[in-house]
Amino acid sequence: MTEIQRLLTQTINELNIREKRDNRPRFSISFIRNHPGLFLAMYAAFFATLIVMMRSETLEGSVWLLWVLFALLNAFFFFDVYPRYHYEDIDVLDFRVCYNGEWYNTRFVPEELIQAIKNSPRVSAQARAQLEKMVARKGELSFYDVFTLTREEATQ
Repeated sequence: MTEIQRLLTQTINELNIREKRDNRPRFSISFIRNHPGLFLAMYAAFFATLIVMMRSETLEGSVWLLWVLFALLNAFFFFDVYPRYHYEDIDVLDFRVCYNGEWYNTRFVPEELIQAIKNSPRVSAQARAQLEKMVARKGELSFYDVFTLTREEATQ
């Protein structure tokens, strides 16, 4: 493992701990806070459907199915999952992207990581110079930007 890889992995692990990213579902009412109109519309649509089913002779016997489906769907909206970030997920496009998204392209690395790479004696001068150029050009660097340095470091 190269020095930049080690520092990047360490930063990702610290981020997972700090943000409680552990792939576990947690009860949360953030859906109601973030989308109150949608939440109210769901309940209005449910009660409208319930009224139609209760008045219908054909659907009256399957009202219990509506209650079960509604309860299951509502339970889904009351849980948040914070996926764990992994070094191995950087630059990998597969089914995990549906769950994790491309976090490594949209998430910026902390300034401490950039300073640690610059100050590390185990990082080559060429990699440090490339890092300086990237910071000067882009300002903030994503995890993918720093990951590209590991490729260059590995070939040396």
